[in-house]
Amino acid sequence: MFETMFDFEAPIVELRKKIEELQKFSATSGIDVSDEVEALKVKLNQTMHDIYSHLTPWQQVQISRHPARPYTMDYITRLCPDFMELSGDRRYSDDKAIIGGPATFNGRKVMVIGTQKGRDMKENVFRNFGWPQPEGYRKALRLMRLANQARIPVLTFIDTPGAYPGVGSEERHIAEAIAVNLREMFNLTVPVICIIIGEGGSGGAIGLGVGNRILIMENAYYSVITPEGCAAILWKDRKHAPQAADALQLTAGKLKELGIADVIIPEPEGGAHRNHDEAARLLGEEVARQLDELCGMSGEELKASRYEKFRAFGCFEENVQ
Repeated sequence: MFETMFDFEAPIVELRKKIEELQKFSATSGIDVSDEVEALKVKLNQTMHDIYSHLTPWQQVQISRHPARPYTMDYITRLCPDFMELSGDRRYSDDKAIIGGPATFNGRKVMVIGTQKGRDMKENVFRNFGWPQPEGYRKALRLMRLANQARIPVLTFIDTPGAYPGVGSEERHIAEAIAVNLREMFNLTVPVICIIIGEGGSGGAIGLGVGNRILIMENAYYSVITPEGCAAILWKDRKHAPQAADALQLTAGKLKELGIADVIIPEPEGGAHRNHDEAARLLGEEVARQLDELCGMSGEELKASRYEKFRAFGCFEENVQ
């Protein structure tokens, strides 16, 4: 049984249902309908290509949130099988919305850190729906400092709608925790690669996002605010989220054009949620390429390039009449 998650996927779902019905008919009746099935499969592939190659910004945001999309642990288990999770910020508690620890990637020791969502309600509550709290960022910083001492690269996986805005989070100084991470990440003398694998929302994302390279999955987004949050502020109504997504220029293509993202990592046809293994392979190949380049640089060169990269953000030209 095929279920559509989004309105624009309805033609795909309908074709899949027809293929399934024909296959069941052939199995029960003994009538060969292989030619019809093959024709429908060709049409399905073409329809998928047409739809997913012309997505609107809002549709890409929807795909970035797909509940079957691979999360940080899905990539880690495929790329870093010896990953060992370390817990706690040594100050308050362990934030389950951020995971991290040492691992081996392509024969190279690395420190992997990332935001983690849940697959069902129980796990989402456990992970706080991927909304990190101050102790999560302090745990991440502890691990980054450990990586700096061990002279191993840092890989961060970003997939969060934002930092948790609750009272407890404010009481424990969420803004200060993110700000300290920004400052300290600029001072790391090891390669830092940040990969936006789904949602890259607001300070929740930038708290893990100061890197020598910013990579983004094809259907991920990176923005100062979610489209719904922007719509609620500007139009007083979240129904204008598609309009906000257009205005925010948050898609991978726009971010690459603006110089914020360095590389767009392609996804399997139809999105990363359709093939986790292939998505991990494509991501791993790009990370390996970037690490090979960055690991040849000295600590001071890495710091300087990171600084210059972020100093160049937001440049614009103004015509004065």
